[in-house]
Amino acid sequence: MSDETNKQSDLRSLFSDHRRDATRNLYVYAVVSRRSRGLSVGVNLNPDFACNFDCVYCCVDRSRQPRTRAVDPAVLAAELDDMLNRAVDGSLYTVAPFRHAPPALRRINDIAFSGDGEPTASPHFTEAVRIAAEARRRFGLDEVKLVVITDACYLTRPAVRPALKLLDENNGEIWAKLDAGTEDYYRRVNRPNVPLREVLDNILAVAREREIVLQSIFMNLEGQPPTDAEIVAYADRVAALLADGARIRLVQMYTTARWTAERYVTPLTDEQLDRFIEIVRGRVSVPIEAYYGVGE
Repeated sequence: MSDETNKQSDLRSLFSDHRRDATRNLYVYAVVSRRSRGLSVGVNLNPDFACNFDCVYCCVDRSRQPRTRAVDPAVLAAELDDMLNRAVDGSLYTVAPFRHAPPALRRINDIAFSGDGEPTASPHFTEAVRIAAEARRRFGLDEVKLVVITDACYLTRPAVRPALKLLDENNGEIWAKLDAGTEDYYRRVNRPNVPLREVLDNILAVAREREIVLQSIFMNLEGQPPTDAEIVAYADRVAALLADGARIRLVQMYTTARWTAERYVTPLTDEQLDRFIEIVRGRVSVPIEAYYGVGE
């Protein structure tokens, strides 16, 4: 096997290994993320696996028993400090899978509120954002972002707004999920507890106040990709958000790269994803980044 093949294999392992428990922490984990282009330090506020969506492509194994169901902010803060210290002093990169990270990826890109469910649903969300903001300042990580990866269902709730203010003050960014253009496809893929219209309204409300990123995943379902009509409908939703005043800095269009909840979900080919991106670019004037499948 050639050196280049070995390097590609190592990268696939890096990008597909998003285990939450590699360090035995309860809440804080680290992954080398293809979308972050570096180290993403994750904060899991849903260790009980609770989520308001049941996405067919979810990579959380909800058949397991959770190690804890509660969030202890003091433990979270200690774990975050330890993880950031290991990333800064380089000791994180002496263990698998991080030792396979090339030099260009050995940088902390963000502290991300993601994990095993919807972070904004947690009663500890604002407190956790405050803990991350303080750690970011304490470690002098001025360029590091605070990222909230969200399905957007709870973004306009009064309890969430203080956290969004903290994000705005600390190089924060909202990555809001939009995986469909039609209600039928949205329900097939996300299996949600709210209608698509509510998600779109929430995205619009927060994006009128600050720039956001849209994160949109597309895949094969039982061997079939989304129809062109679905992609056109998706593009028209994005265009409508922009026309109504949403400040969308970037759209991330990508496909699956890891284990998925439903085995009938498989990644698009590079050619399929490229074609869908061209459809969207033909209807929407906003930067689009592509992230391709890296193997299952």
